[in-house]
Amino acid sequence: MPVTLHQVESLLSELATPLAVQLPSGQRIGPHDAVVSLHLPDLGSLVSLGMGQVGALGEGLVEGRIQLQGNVRDLMAAAADLLRRHPERIQGHAHWWSRMLHHTRSRMTHTAARNASQIEFHYDVSDDFYALWLDPLRIYSCAYFRDAAMSLAQAQQAKLDHICRKLMLRPGERFLDVGSGWGGLLLWAAEHYGVDGTGITLSRHQHAYVQQLIADEGLQGRVRVELCDYRALAPAQPFDKIASVGMFEHVGHAQMVGYFRQLHALLRPGGLVLNHGITAGGVGYNQLGAGMGDFIEKYIFPGGELLHTSVVLHDMAEAGLEMVDTENLRPHYARTLWAWSDALEARSGEALAVLAQDTDAERAGKTLRAYQLYLAGSAMGFEQGWLALHQILATRPDGDVRSGSIAGAQSEYPFQRAYIYPGA
Repeated sequence: MPVTLHQVESLLSELATPLAVQLPSGQRIGPHDAVVSLHLPDLGSLVSLGMGQVGALGEGLVEGRIQLQGNVRDLMAAAADLLRRHPERIQGHAHWWSRMLHHTRSRMTHTAARNASQIEFHYDVSDDFYALWLDPLRIYSCAYFRDAAMSLAQAQQAKLDHICRKLMLRPGERFLDVGSGWGGLLLWAAEHYGVDGTGITLSRHQHAYVQQLIADEGLQGRVRVELCDYRALAPAQPFDKIASVGMFEHVGHAQMVGYFRQLHALLRPGGLVLNHGITAGGVGYNQLGAGMGDFIEKYIFPGGELLHTSVVLHDMAEAGLEMVDTENLRPHYARTLWAWSDALEARSGEALAVLAQDTDAERAGKTLRAYQLYLAGSAMGFEQGWLALHQILATRPDGDVRSGSIAGAQSEYPFQRAYIYPGA
């Protein structure tokens, strides 16, 4: 056995968040004042705990083999402390052969057909399930707490406005929302900034939902949503502004330059594009280690890949886009995820009933437990700095050094930030 019972007991005694373990024999180890405890079914689970393999423990919890007593916030606090004692466990594969294998796998995984099935796996679980713990606009991406006192709903609206201001949206401009979700940004841009908006999604549930919203708001003719892969989009004329929010995590490293080349092709010369997405906290890995990446791959986001910001910027430049502004919203996403996690915990009974409408009770329970661990675990990851969230604003230079508000701008970007919140 790689670890001994004595080693696990010693490990538990060092955790800042008191964690106890009940062994298959019934023996209990760990502090008497533990706020969270795990009932382990076998010695293999004990080994996973001792080695810091939290992904395997998470799988045991989802499958119902491991029983949890306590709440997920305390569990994640203990997990973060456990991983700090195994810092190498949060790293991914950095060897050249691992990178080569990963690139090959990425290219095979992220075909148009596979991307569609991956999106369906995650987003088409149940609209009613997501509605229980998202804000009223169903925005499933990092909020922007411009004021610390903001509620989640207020911070999500602030995020939408932050993006629209960065893009300098104006009435009548052709605006593309890549991966438009439940339509929050698309409709906000149309209603508050007067754009002619197009959204694309691979989720049939989201497509139907946004079409109904467009009809309800009387925006037909000015706003549309298409069930379409980004690679297949071929508009009659280029867009003035493009936003991609919470989508490029699904693209895959092997397809990333091609993704940005497509955005470049869809954008008019001198236009602006904003890419908002999760990035890796470290330069040496493409997914979380300690089995966490494998857990997310299996239960939540099949095909998801993490890139460090330096890689994203390289691929953007390779595609001909010029980065003009980059902002890290990492702690904002931690707070967003904790808000989602708390909301799901508070309505877990309703969530289970909603999920059980479309499947059997056992599968519904697994889905609920997977999301509970995913949301809380991701919040922990952003707090710890293992994950980040970047908004990257870029232009497609028009090649004319006389264009723009300052000589050499070659775009409408003013090359200063005061325009976002004038007078603030």
